[in-house]
Amino acid sequence: MSLPLLHTEMRACRRCLDAGHAITPGAVFTGAAAAQVMLIGQAPGVTEVTAKRPFNAGSGRRLFQWLAAAGWDEAEFREKQYMTAVTKCYPGKGQNGKGDRVPSKAEQAFCRPFLEREIALINPRLMILVGGLAIKLLFPAKARLKDVVGTAVHFPPESLTPNPVNFDLSQGRWLNSVTSLQSLVSDSLAGRLVVPLPHPSGASLWPNRPENKALINQAIEILNVIRAT
Repeated sequence: MSLPLLHTEMRACRRCLDAGHAITPGAVFTGAAAAQVMLIGQAPGVTEVTAKRPFNAGSGRRLFQWLAAAGWDEAEFREKQYMTAVTKCYPGKGQNGKGDRVPSKAEQAFCRPFLEREIALINPRLMILVGGLAIKLLFPAKARLKDVVGTAVHFPPESLTPNPVNFDLSQGRWLNSVTSLQSLVSDSLAGRLVVPLPHPSGASLWPNRPENKALINQAIEILNVIRAT
C-alpha cells in the first residue's frame, strides 16, 4: 500500500465512532514518504480538529521551542518531516472537563495498525515519542518520565531488516547520555534512533521543575547531535 492510500483510509476510518467511543472523527497527521523523522504524539487536541495539523496550539509552541533548540525550524520540520499520533482522532474532553480524555486501550488498538503501517512506509531514521502513550510504545508501561527523558535507544540496521516496525527494547541499545550517543556516532549511526520527550501541554507541570528541565535539555542535546549527523 502507498502512503496516500493509507492516508485516505485513515481519514475515512469510523471504527472508534462505530464502537461508541466519544471521538471527533477525522484523522490528524502531516508529512510525506521522504521524511527522515517521525514524531508521534498521544492524540490530536481540540484545535487540531479544525487546523488539521498536529501540535497546533500551546503544546505545539512549547514542542517547537524544544525542537528549535535542537536546530529544527518549525516550518521546515512541518514541511519535511512526518507528524502523527498513537490515536488519530480527537478523543474529546476529560470527564472533569479539564484537559482532553486519554484514549482507551480499545481506541489505541483500533489505531495501532495505522501507526504500524505509517512506520513501515516511512521507515524513519529518527522517531521522537512525545507524551506518555507514545513513550509506552517502546518503554515499559511502568517507566517513569525521569528515567527515560534525556535518553535514546539505537536500533541497528539488522534489527529493522525483518520488521521495520520494531518496538522490542531488548533489540536496541539504550543510551543514557549525550556522551554515549557521541561515541556511537563516531562508529556508525546507521539504523534508527528513538528519543522520548514529555508531553508539552501547558496543563502538565512536569516540564517546569528544574530537575526535569535538565532532563529535557539533555534530550534536546541528543536530538541536536542526531540532527547534525
